[in-house]
Amino acid sequence: MLNVTMSLLACKIEAILYLKAQPLTLAKLAEYAQCDRQTVEAGLIELMQDYAHRDSALEIVETPDGYCLQLRETFQDLVQTLIPVDLGVGALRTLAAIALKGSMTQTDLVELRGSGAYDHVKELVELGFIRKRRQPEGRSYWLQITDKFHQYFQVDKLPQPSDP
Repeated sequence: MLNVTMSLLACKIEAILYLKAQPLTLAKLAEYAQCDRQTVEAGLIELMQDYAHRDSALEIVETPDGYCLQLRETFQDLVQTLIPVDLGVGALRTLAAIALKGSMTQTDLVELRGSGAYDHVKELVELGFIRKRRQPEGRSYWLQITDKFHQYFQVDKLPQPSDP
């Protein structure tokens, strides 16, 4: 009887982690599962062991902020492929400026777009849309769009202007 109850709790914890989609502390899990911390911890251990022994794209991990249900590292490339990137207007304009120029220095970009471009460059590098390399001479960086930019925005599929 105890195993059935614990398995139901493990399923309930799994549902909570899935629905909340963020790390949760033991205290929060206990609150949502309507049981004490010790019971939720036992259910969480059972759930973690279950995920560890099954072939699954998901896993339960402990983070500094609590426990979460997440995609295993081996499937992270799917996130980049399947989930659209959410870029703000400023970052998109910065990306467009770099793309239109082909490549440019970060100094020139900041003159063109303002100091907010530093944050945009950081975000765009992290997302893999641009590459940032130190110039051999000078203190600025050379910025270029990447293959990911071309793939993501399907640049090769855009209509080409007609020759006059």
